[in-house]
Parts: sequence; structure tokens; C-alpha cells
Amino acid sequence: MMMMNRRMFSATLVAGAASLISSRGMAAKPSPILARNVVLVHGLFADGSCWSEVIARLQAAGLNATAVQNPLTTLPEAVASAQRVLALQDGPTVLVGHSFAGMIVTEAGVHPNVSALVYVAARGPDAGEDYSALAKTFSTPPATAGIVFNGDEGRLSEAAFLRDFAGDLPEARSRVLYAVQQPFQKALLTGRTSQAAWRSKPSFYAVSTEDRTIDPDLERFMAKRMGAKTIEVKASHLSLISKPDEITKLILEATGRT
Repeated sequence: MMMMNRRMFSATLVAGAASLISSRGMAAKPSPILARNVVLVHGLFADGSCWSEVIARLQAAGLNATAVQNPLTTLPEAVASAQRVLALQDGPTVLVGHSFAGMIVTEAGVHPNVSALVYVAARGPDAGEDYSALAKTFSTPPATAGIVFNGDEGRLSEAAFLRDFAGDLPEARSRVLYAVQQPFQKALLTGRTSQAAWRSKPSFYAVSTEDRTIDPDLERFMAKRMGAKTIEVKASHLSLISKPDEITKLILEATGRT
């Protein structure tokens, strides 16, 4: 009997999930309501400045945009940092997360101010799910080998950052981003979400087709599972910087604007 390899298992997992969703049906989610506030959360190997290109475009569209400074310490502390910003918003708010921040969007997105969720090449776990175990059923992305630790503090090596994280950006720009990379704590990676906001909130997902930090097929699986309006962007993991027009357009759709 032929053994099933990891890629075959991933394809089977995606097909099975799609079949399950089709056969059981997902609870109908409301359409996005008009929102003027956008809260953006960064993931690993970055800080809030990674949203600068998108923020400028959102502001030009008349929206109130705020970037959360994710402490990258533990998941509860990271979620709390987003919740504090959400509590300051004066009405419906679109919550956006890149990369690891998809964990935060999934957990904090149940906040009553949140009207819709946007995932940008981001993790999209279910409640209580072991994301690492899920990721292992897909191809291991090249960036994983570039994570280096100094005790409990982790960061991405310069070579991996330039090649696997920001591969479609000019090298000079990538080096600036590398210089402001915020290290993360190992404890952050052990956290699990206790709830999945995407099960009840309108959700949107931008898949990075050239991603070397999260496997694109894993992104597609998570987007399909959450029933998200999905776009595919020919970009590295940093589509929010290399393709800000496409990412901004998706966010604007989540705010109820076309």
C-alpha cells in the first residue's frame, strides 16, 4: 500500500475541509457594515511601521487607521494590546492582521467594535487549534530555517529576511525593514486561540502566492475554511509593502466600500 506523503496529505486535508463545509454549510455571516476605523496588527519579524504604505492609502480614503505595537511576548499580552486599541475606536472597526497577527485577529476579533476581519498572508486558526501541528501538514516554508534564537528571544537572520521574508522588495528597502525587526519571545509560539472570530464576522483573506514564510497552500486552506472573500496577490510574505494597493483595496471592501 502506497504511503501518503505530506503534500498528498495536504491536498486531501484541503479537499476534505471543502467537502465538509459544503456538506454541512457554514453559518451565514452578515455582510460588512460601513466602517471608518481600521486597526492593523503586525506579526513576527516586524513592528507597526510595516503598515505605513497601507495606512497612507487608508488615510487618503478618509479612514481612521491605527497600527498596534504588538509586544510579541505572549499571545494573551499580544491580544490585550489589540483590545486596548479596539476599545478606543468610536464605532465599527475593521481588524487587520499580517502573518502571526492572524492569531490576534482570530481571538480579539470577537470584540463588539469589530465589524469585519482581514487576514494578510496570516495565520487563521480555529478555536483551540494547534497551529504548528496544522502547518506541519503542509510544506515547510524556507524562512523557518532562518529563525535564530538568543535564549528565549527569536529573530530572522538577515539572509532569510532578505530572501524569504521580503524577497520581492528592493534590497535597500529590505535592509531598512530588517534593521527595525522586533524580536519575539518563544512563549508567543505556544499560545492557542480560545475562540475563532471568523466563524461569525465577515472575513477577507489575501494569499501571497510567492510566500516563503507561510506556505501559500496553507493560506488557501485557512481562507477557504473560514469562508473568506479571498484574493491572490503575486507577492512575497510582505504583500502589505510590495503590493499596498491590492491590500488596501481588500481592506476598503471590508469597510463596506467597493
